[in-house]
Amino acid sequence: MSAPKAKPEPKTLNRRLVQRPELPGVRQRMYDIIFEADDDAGRWFDIGLLVAIVASIVLVSIETLPEYQIETTIDGVSNVSLPTWLVAGEWFLTILFTIEYVARLACVRHPLKYAFSFWGIVDLLSIMPSYATALTGESARSFVILRSVRLLRVFRVLKLWRMMSQADELADAVWNSRDKIVVFLAVVLVAVTISGTLMYHIETVMLGDSHDSDFTSIPQAMYWAIVTMTTVGYGDIVPHTTIGKVISAGLILLGYSLIIVPTGFVSAELSGRAPEPREQHPCPQCGAPTHRSDAMYCYRCGNHLDQS
Repeated sequence: MSAPKAKPEPKTLNRRLVQRPELPGVRQRMYDIIFEADDDAGRWFDIGLLVAIVASIVLVSIETLPEYQIETTIDGVSNVSLPTWLVAGEWFLTILFTIEYVARLACVRHPLKYAFSFWGIVDLLSIMPSYATALTGESARSFVILRSVRLLRVFRVLKLWRMMSQADELADAVWNSRDKIVVFLAVVLVAVTISGTLMYHIETVMLGDSHDSDFTSIPQAMYWAIVTMTTVGYGDIVPHTTIGKVISAGLILLGYSLIIVPTGFVSAELSGRAPEPREQHPCPQCGAPTHRSDAMYCYRCGNHLDQS
């Protein structure tokens, strides 16, 4: 007699819980505080982190103002320095973010998986420019503004993290439609190449030196084709011949018809998805009647659900 098959895990398994340590202890508590916002400690941690991120962005922005750049000349060599309080504030926040990054790696179940995830890369990029500045000079300092991406963590503080499950569904729909989207982009690339080359020959080669053309090369013409097809229309490159204007009008109409194609792919994928499983699992605090079968916290109030 064959052994009974294990119950398959639901496809809608909460991805965040994969990184939560299994055994109770310091690491699990650190994870709940750092990665969740379901209790006061986690909420205050996220609020403090957001304040630090905003402060860092403000400091980096102030550093670019000319009135805060002190120019000195030593032995005929001009050098630009910053006020001490700006440099000290930036390094204080950099060290703070470094400690936070190390703490995130220390409390997750799979550190390498987090390090190479989207948020892990963002966290690393937010601290690397400051250290690179100390080695290479001021050229890397402006990249510290990457920390602004981390402001997306405000979703947790505002009780909107449950909406990220919808973002996961949208990302899955885009990924499942990737073959169709690749074919669509290939068609667009072919159209851009053909129209750009055609416009270059019509506006430049056929008319010769007697005509002052904006299409100085095929790459320039392809740039025009992309701008025209997306209906952006900067106006920096325009056709002057009648044939060129006809091709331009056709490319604009083609762009209008192609814009909706990727949206149709994703919409079809989303409409074909099965509804996520829910159970009659009421929250003891706010009374929300149904939750996902793998939910550990209430989607409405954040209260821990009794799994018994």
